[in-house]
Amino acid sequence: MSDVAIRGVDLVKHYEHGLVKALRGVSLSVAAGERIAITGPSGSGKTTLLHLIGALDVPTSGRVEIFGEDVAAVRDVNHLRGRTLGFVFQLHHLIPNLRLWENVALPAHPLGISRRERRARAVALLEAVGLGARVDFLPVKCSGGERQRAAVARALVNEPRILLADEPTGSVDRATGESILKLFEWATEERGVTSITITHNPEVAQRADRTLEIVDGLLRG
Repeated sequence: MSDVAIRGVDLVKHYEHGLVKALRGVSLSVAAGERIAITGPSGSGKTTLLHLIGALDVPTSGRVEIFGEDVAAVRDVNHLRGRTLGFVFQLHHLIPNLRLWENVALPAHPLGISRRERRARAVALLEAVGLGARVDFLPVKCSGGERQRAAVARALVNEPRILLADEPTGSVDRATGESILKLFEWATEERGVTSITITHNPEVAQRADRTLEIVDGLLRG
């Protein structure tokens, strides 16, 4: 098994038939269990890089490897995302008519896990994020911070080896942001999860093992 969780090799990404050069030859290596923060101005290519690493998009050229496996050669990318990767975004994207535990359990459904096990996993994670009393609540009955913590629980329900987060504390108050960062730290310490977090917040970046900066599609640091 590779000790390198994520490797990006000379990643280039163009949009609009090459008129927009989002990434211009980015290479990086992230060790298993490492927590990385990526900073940089808006529009610099941070989210594009995260999408390439998360197999949500494909590079114009270059390659992404996840634990030594070339993502472009993976036959079932959905399986890779479902088994290996967890995603947290700035907006929670919870489904309004599903209870919190059902939202959290949703990514486990395609994996053939029984409903009882899905609920057990979801409830345990909701308890871990301080929402044990709200497992049967609809999202509308929860605060914004509670919904975002539920989104973090959802990202962890499949016990991913890699957690990818795009401004996970950007839309919550300071206390909730702190609780989310502690959850990321718990995931690394207790489960060995590798994480990459995009952030504009220097305090969030300081909590990472290493900080990288993207400017105009190029990586610094």
